[in-house]
Amino acid sequence: MARARKTPPPAPAPSFEPLDTSVLEGLIGYNARRAAIAIGGVFFERMAPYGLTQADFSVLALLAHNPGATSRQLCATLDILPPNFVNLIAALDRRGLIERRPHPRDGRAVGLHLTEAGHALAQETEKVVVELENELAGRLTERERATVQRLLQKFYLRGER
Repeated sequence: MARARKTPPPAPAPSFEPLDTSVLEGLIGYNARRAAIAIGGVFFERMAPYGLTQADFSVLALLAHNPGATSRQLCATLDILPPNFVNLIAALDRRGLIERRPHPRDGRAVGLHLTEAGHALAQETEKVVVELENELAGRLTERERATVQRLLQKFYLRGER
């Protein structure tokens, strides 16, 4: 009769003492990045059914509120390099979400507009994003939220406001 081999018990998971993170938590960039990672994770989860990245959503939202904006305006506003923007616009175009039309005041420029499908998607996803931001910022008062937004904008608006 064969004897059953005893399986040794699993080794206990190593326990780690919390690290002193005060040096990192004292850095604005570290805190901004950690917040962006937390928000971005939820954003990607909620936008996955729509097949949109943060850049895609941003372009759709801007075009919903600024019909006829040019590629140049969108690149400058979103700080996207033109070669990267070409691929983004091509993907939105292939999905039937945007269309190009001659610019009414600049014969050399082309205005970008949302199609009917683009408008519907922009409206739906804007509601989803506003909802997720409200959930994630739920621990902030309205005043704190406005302060956080204003302070973060000081890093990238460069005196525009």
